[in-house]
Formats: sequence, C-alpha cells, structure tokens
Amino acid sequence: MSDTRRRVKVYTLNEDRQWDDRGTGHVSSTFVERLKGISLLVRAESDGSLLLESKISPNTAYQKQQDTLIVWSEADNYDLALSFQEKAGCDEIWEKICQVQGKDPALDITQDPIDESEEERFEEIQETSHLVELPPCELSRLEEIADLVTSVLSSPIRREKLALALMSEGYIKKLLGLFRVCEDLDNREGLHHLYEIVRGVLFLNKAALFEVMFSDDCIMDVVGCLEYDPALVQPKRHREFLTKTAKFKEVIPITDSELRQKIHQTYRVQYIQDIILPTPSVFEENFLSTLTSFIFFNKVEIVSMLQEDEKFLTEVFAQLTDEATEDSKRRELVNFVKEFCAFSQTLQPQNRDAFFKTLANLGILPALEIVMGMDDLQVRAAATDIFSYLVEFSPSMVREFVMQEPQQTDDDVLLINVVIKQMICDSDPELGGAVQLMGLLRTLIDPENMLASTNKTEKTEFLSFFYKYCMHVLTAPLLANTAHDKSSKGDVLMCDVLVCFSCVDNFQTAQLLALILELLTFCVEHHTYHIKTYIMNKDLLRRVLVLMNSKHTFLALCALRFMRRIIGLKDEYYNRYIIKGNLFEPVINALLDNGTRYNLLNSAIIELFEFIKVEDIKSLIAHIVDNFYKALESIEYVQTFKGLKGRYEQEKDRQSQRLNRSMVVFIQAIFPSCRYRRDARSLDEDEELWFNDDDDDDDGEAVEKRMEDDFSDSYGKYMETALVGLVDYPDDEDEEEEDEEEEQSPRKRPRLSS
Repeated sequence: MSDTRRRVKVYTLNEDRQWDDRGTGHVSSTFVERLKGISLLVRAESDGSLLLESKISPNTAYQKQQDTLIVWSEADNYDLALSFQEKAGCDEIWEKICQVQGKDPALDITQDPIDESEEERFEEIQETSHLVELPPCELSRLEEIADLVTSVLSSPIRREKLALALMSEGYIKKLLGLFRVCEDLDNREGLHHLYEIVRGVLFLNKAALFEVMFSDDCIMDVVGCLEYDPALVQPKRHREFLTKTAKFKEVIPITDSELRQKIHQTYRVQYIQDIILPTPSVFEENFLSTLTSFIFFNKVEIVSMLQEDEKFLTEVFAQLTDEATEDSKRRELVNFVKEFCAFSQTLQPQNRDAFFKTLANLGILPALEIVMGMDDLQVRAAATDIFSYLVEFSPSMVREFVMQEPQQTDDDVLLINVVIKQMICDSDPELGGAVQLMGLLRTLIDPENMLASTNKTEKTEFLSFFYKYCMHVLTAPLLANTAHDKSSKGDVLMCDVLVCFSCVDNFQTAQLLALILELLTFCVEHHTYHIKTYIMNKDLLRRVLVLMNSKHTFLALCALRFMRRIIGLKDEYYNRYIIKGNLFEPVINALLDNGTRYNLLNSAIIELFEFIKVEDIKSLIAHIVDNFYKALESIEYVQTFKGLKGRYEQEKDRQSQRLNRSMVVFIQAIFPSCRYRRDARSLDEDEELWFNDDDDDDDGEAVEKRMEDDFSDSYGKYMETALVGLVDYPDDEDEEEEDEEEEQSPRKRPRLSS
C-alpha cells in the first residue's frame, strides 16, 4: 500500500491566473545527478510517469499555505503548487526544503521574492535592509499605520517585510481589537483608517495572513472593517447580510465539523472577493491572486470531503426520490445538488470527472427522472440545470443510462421523453426552458459526440432507440397542429388548414413548433437513414409544409428550411417522395401570396429553386416546369425560373437525341446487313456469296418477304416496350392542342390549391 502522506496533486498557474491540475502522484526529495542538487520528484500514481522534477534552488521562495500546500515560482509567470493529502507529508517535505536552504521550518516563507531588475533592487537595498518597523497598535497611530500599509504596496520586497512584521507580532488581532473599540465609540475617522489598513493587508497577497484574517474568530471583524469605505456616506451592512439574511441550510445534517467550518469560510471569503472588495484596477489585478487560490483550494477540499462521505450523499439521493419527502424538503435537496454541481465547474477536468462519476454511481439519473416529472416549477428548473451539467460532462453516460432503462409499456416514463414533455409544456412565454432542453436533446442525438466512444455501436443502437421510443413524442405537437385528416394522400384541404391554424397562430405554440422544426432539421442533416424512414412513413414533410401558411413568418421560414435541407441532400428517394406528393405546391403558393414584397421569405424560396437549377436536379426540374411554370413565368426580377425552363429544354433535347440513337442501334442489332455505309470487305463477301448462290429467284423473294415481316414485328415490340420509362415530352403540336383545351375550360388552380 502506498504512503498516503506523500500523496500530492501537482498544480500550475495558467495565464488566466487559474490553477490547472497536472495529475496526482507521490512526492519524494532526492539528489538528481543531472540537476546537481536535491530535487522534488512527483511520479504519477497511475503509471509511474514523471509529473514534476524540480531542483530545490537556494534562492527560490517557497511558501507553505493552509498546512497542506507548498507554492513557489520557478520562472517568470510559472507558479507551481503541491497539494498534500495529509498535513504530515506537507511538513516532511517543507522541512527538507528548509534544510536545503538553511531556513527555519517554523517560517511559512523561505525567501524574499525578487521581481525587480538589478537597478530597482539596488535602489531598495537601503529601504529593506531591515524589517519594517510597525508603529504601536494604538488609536492615535491608526493614520500612520494606514499610510505605511499603503506605501509598501508598490514594492514587492517591502510587501514581504511588512507581511513578516504583521505575522511576527500578532498585529492583525490587535488591529481588529481596535476596530471593535472604534465602532463602540463611533469613531468614524478611525474606522476609515482601519478600512484602508485591512484593504491594504489583503493586497499584500499573503496566504499566512489570510489564514489569520479568515479564521472563525476574525473574519466577521475583517468584514466589519471593510464596511467603512471613506467614499461612502453610510457604511454597508455586510455583516448583517452574512449573519441574518444569508442562511446556511443543511438539507442533511453535516456531522463533520471541519467540513462545516470550511463551507462557512469559503462562502464568506467568496463574498469578500466578489461583493465587498472593489474591482481591482489594471495595476492591482495580481494583488489578489493568492486570495483566488485560497478559494480554489478550499473548494477542491470541500468537494473531496463530500465525495468521501458516502453516507451523506446516499441519504441525499434517498430522500430526493422518496415519495414521502415533503415538497419543501425536496426543493431544498434539488437545490443542494444543483449548487453542488455548479460548485464542481471550478474544478479541473480530472476532479470533475471523479465528481460526476460519484454522482452517477449514487443514482443521479434515476433521481432526475423522478423530479423532472414533478409539478413544482422550481424543482423542475433546478433538475434541468443538473441535467445540463451531466449532458455537458458526458452525453455517452446519459445515453447509456437511457438505453438500459427497463422498457415499460408506457414510454412516458423514459428520461428523454420526460425531458421532451417538459420542453413541450414550458409555461415561460419566451420558452427559455424549452430552448435549453432543446439544446440538450441536440447534444444527445448528435452523432459527432458518439464517434469517439469506445462502444462502436453506440450511434446505431441509440438512434434506433430514439426513433422507436422518443421521436413520436417530439413530433406530437407538430402533427397535432398541422392536420387531423391523415388518410388523404393528396393535397391538404384548405378547411383543415384553417381549423389547424386556430392553434398554430398562437405565438407561443408557433415558437414551440419552430424549436421542434429546428431539431428535425438537425436530424435531416445528421441522421440519414433513420430520419428518412420516419419522414416517409409519417408523410412528415407534407405536415410541415402546412406551416407555410402561418401568419408568423419565422415559422414559415423554419418549415421552408426543413424542406431545403431535404432537397440539399440530393437524394432521389426524397425527390420521388416530393414529386409524388406534389409538395412544391404549398411553397409556390407562399411565393405567389407574398406578391411583390421583397423580404426574407421571398429570398429563401427563390434560393431553394436556384439551388435546384444550379445543382441540375433533373427530376425536380422536370416536375416544376411541367406543373408550375405557367404560374411562375411572369416572375422576371430573377432569372431563376427561366433558367429552370432552359435546363428543362436542354434535357428534352438530350433525351430526344438519345432516343434517336437508341432506335438506330436497335435496328442495326436486328438487321446487321442494313447499314448506312458498307465497307469494301463486306461488299466483296456479299458478291462472293451471290456468285456461289444456286437458289432461284423465288427463294430470294421469300427471304425478302421474311425480312420485312421480322422488321415490322420487332419494331412494333420496340415501340411498345423499349420506350417505356423514358420521359415523354410532348411536341409543339400537342402543346398547342393542350393550350386550346385549357382556354376552353375554367382555370383549375387560382393559387395552385385544390
């Protein structure tokens, strides 16, 4: 078993002043020949690889923080930290560092960091040759103390000297004692000086000072000092908020007193950083880097302690899913888990991975399945936030759980169907929750994040599951609001459209249908086989195109975009489906109804036909010109429709030429001797056969008669069978006859609708 005292996490400070976790391993101090000195070595506990190799330099400033942290800088803007699992291990390595540098292990810092150039350092030698001498901690000397603290902030070396002086004399607690005296006497001048002093001490950026200032018996006095900003007419009431307004709720009693203390401390320090302290200027932005690190490592420790307390988290999830739990209690439990998940977002990827795996093992997904279906809006909203954290962390984990759910007779109990129903039933007029859930569904059904999975069949299995058990739930509002007579394969009756749009033209319903269409459009782009089968079986495109009649232009555009994505695939199965169902009719009606208005709908429809023309999709071009050109030929502000007609004529000519060539080849195949041109060799062979032929003239006449009969029969069969399947374009005389018939009969489609 490995020595837990030496177990550490290695951190480096990145450019954003955030700590990056480099891995977990075991630390040792050993002489390294290559580095020619005692060095700190950390080897990964997973594979033994070297995570850290750092020589203990005699001139490097090492800092010991919070009993389990050692922090130092190896180069400009390259800070390192070792976070120990146990205090004993930290003390052991700290003693080794101090031994190499010849320092007293009782100190929390081994060197004075020197950041200035040689010239600047020379200028400060006289100022820093001895410790900063602090004035006596008395009311009459507060102004002098404030001036001293403010003056040293521009010099890193003097900041170090002042920090050592404040620590060595227990000065902080004496200052906080003066604060209580000034407040009792209502000494505003003294309170304003104390504000400057405490703010300056925080800007010294020293973890050892933070340990004192943020201890239980000092932190509220520190907050009190920061209430008396001289720039304010009246002091802020931060202590009142922290003690009375902000309530610490224990959904499950926390028995670990150290954990409770750490939670309280972290909340209050975060409040100081985010609320009380002013936003640092460009010159002050690095002054509070240690404060940020203090909060970060506290959060890591809290998450670790909660994860290790299996009894606590087990009880949380047990009460969360218990039907006997009161609604108010369940609301608090869900909010706790939500805050717990939000808290984890500050962790590094490795820590976050362990965190969510712990939640998954404790049954977070079955619990969400229950609470997301409840009537309480606050509970559902919090559960949605938790679900979003899980999907963002690992879509595969959620998909695996969904597919392992026992298949009930009622599909409503499936987690994804619960999510879809919550999206559909969102009561927010702006559908904020529905938009969030739609994004989560899109992530779950996105094949792009399935490709890297170790389970190679995940994509096929999950999509088959989704289309079998969930797709009908997603499309239910769309199908319900577009037609209630599905039996007809022809055009949607106008009366049906009018009845349906009594619901569809509600703005919130239109927004919901637009979201569903956006998701279906995504499916068309990424789920080739499954969505194609579903569209064909449900006649889905016909239903969607009913929405072209909506008074909400954004919804009509969503319907058009859905069709545009289908046509963009250039799939002949889709093309035949569109032609058979005459599905261009509602699109062309929308274009004609739009009239001369030059708007987004007009441009989008024109672009659809332009794409068909440019890509030369022959089957669609023939269908459009044959059925709709007369209605479109008057549109001359773009050349799109004339271009379609031109493509149509070109194809007609090519088909005619191919037909002629086919007839010639057919005739020549039946009568090889019937040639337009005969070469010399064939002529010689025929003459030789004639001279050698002993048959009389009657036999020759019989052969000639048989050839004529064979040609007549073969040509008749060819005209009956060989031409079937070719596009039969009418000639000019037939078109003139059809024009005369249409002039004599009333117009069938005033706007191409039945």
